[in-house]
Amino acid sequence: MANPILAAILSFLIPGLGQIYAGDMQKGLIFIVILIVLIIVGFFTGLLTTIINIIFSIYAAYDAYKLAQ
Repeated sequence: MANPILAAILSFLIPGLGQIYAGDMQKGLIFIVILIVLIIVGFFTGLLTTIINIIFSIYAAYDAYKLAQ
């Protein structure tokens, strides 16, 4: 059984990593792809994408926590 707090921390640092740790490889890979897209778009748009990326990281951490419970 995965530790929910560790899953949340991993997914906050790198969205998708906590989901993979908790056992959901498919969701984890989707989150990583979304992260890569946000990083690429962030090079062109700046601050707005950074805010979206922070919100996405918080959601990913919450999702990983719930998944690991």
